[in-house]
Amino acid sequence: MDRGPLWSTFCAGSAPLPLDCQETIHRCRSQQASQPVPNQHEDLVSNSAHFTCAELRESSQELCVAAAFRTAANMKQLLFGSVPVLSGLSFQVVFAYVVALAVFVSICGLFILYATSSPYPRMDRLDSEKCYVDPSSGKVEVFPSIHEAPSVELSVVVPAYEEEKRLPKMLESCLEYLETRTKADPDPETKLKFTYEVIVVDDGSGDRTSEVAFTFAKKYGSAKVRVLTLTKNRGKGGAVYMGMMSSRGKYVLFADADGATEFSEIVKLEKAIHKVTVGELQEQQQLSGDQELEISADGVAMPLVDAISIAWEKPALAVGSRAHLEKQSIAKRSYVRTVLMYGFHMVVWLFGGCGNVKDTQCGFKLFTRQAARLCFTNLHVTRWAFDVEVLRIARHFNMKIEEVAVMWTEIEGSKLVPIWSWLQMGKDLMGIWLRYKIGAWRMLPKIE
Repeated sequence: MDRGPLWSTFCAGSAPLPLDCQETIHRCRSQQASQPVPNQHEDLVSNSAHFTCAELRESSQELCVAAAFRTAANMKQLLFGSVPVLSGLSFQVVFAYVVALAVFVSICGLFILYATSSPYPRMDRLDSEKCYVDPSSGKVEVFPSIHEAPSVELSVVVPAYEEEKRLPKMLESCLEYLETRTKADPDPETKLKFTYEVIVVDDGSGDRTSEVAFTFAKKYGSAKVRVLTLTKNRGKGGAVYMGMMSSRGKYVLFADADGATEFSEIVKLEKAIHKVTVGELQEQQQLSGDQELEISADGVAMPLVDAISIAWEKPALAVGSRAHLEKQSIAKRSYVRTVLMYGFHMVVWLFGGCGNVKDTQCGFKLFTRQAARLCFTNLHVTRWAFDVEVLRIARHFNMKIEEVAVMWTEIEGSKLVPIWSWLQMGKDLMGIWLRYKIGAWRMLPKIE
């Protein structure tokens, strides 16, 4: 009888016998030495003393198989028999118990998540992070607050982490464009000269990011360029938050330090903002010919010029979008990265709460001052997924959101790891959705 390769190895004597078999052989030989055993005996263990080595190995197979069955039976008894409630129950009943246990664990997990979450954002800011250095005098000055009245037309917030190589080119392009606008004639509608500031937020970099940014502050002055150095890394969302809270502009733009979006594309975002804030007023004026229009919340009438000058008080934002470049980018991506990209878009659609915005992650977004104040005082997320929460907050307050196609070029040196970062952001998105869903996170009431 063929007993398989393992058994043949035992019979050939090239592999050790199992422990049970070795004990049986030892016991049989001891019995042979103590007393004679009849040649014909029905007991297999007693007759084993007269077996040859090969025969004894062969007869031990049954003992090993029996031991295996005993082990399986013991495991079954351990898993089910030791629990009186499960003993003797059908598979369906046991499955129901497992599902009930999973539900119980999930409820406990949600309770722990709710209990350990802070309902309102708590962004701690050290005293050193509230100040900047004036390069002309060397004095330490205090940043203003977004809750104060604006003093310039546009603030540009640039979050930067380990960006000593890419930051110079971005700032050169940005400041060249802004300087050109300051030298142009006053705005024909508001009759005001264009003013701006750029706030570079060094997010705890270990390289020379702050030093590089400070060279531009020396060149243009602290009225136009300021450097906010964070003592530790807070994440991109945390860096943008700090810059927004320190801004002076009627409109506030945050732009990535890589300069992937051509800075002149801001004109498209400004037009979109004006469209939703004062566009309706212009249409009403053209239809009625009346220069006095009721535009404020309390019904006070004022000229159109004044309406344009206070448009920043209306909560609205324009977000740059790369969605129109998606087909072109797919051709350059690997199959795995394309699948992950669509997967991330699906997660954003399911859990993001961003409405019809197709590209939530483009680092080129323009806010009115009121919109920036509402969105960032309610921001909980400080990492990559903060854009999604910002849009969720904007929708909560019924803000006008305009998505604008911009020209975008991929720049080498991104800190975003394609696969790992997308998976991490997907996890964060579900965390955002879940916390808001169970009421663990809340939003501060809107103050007019």
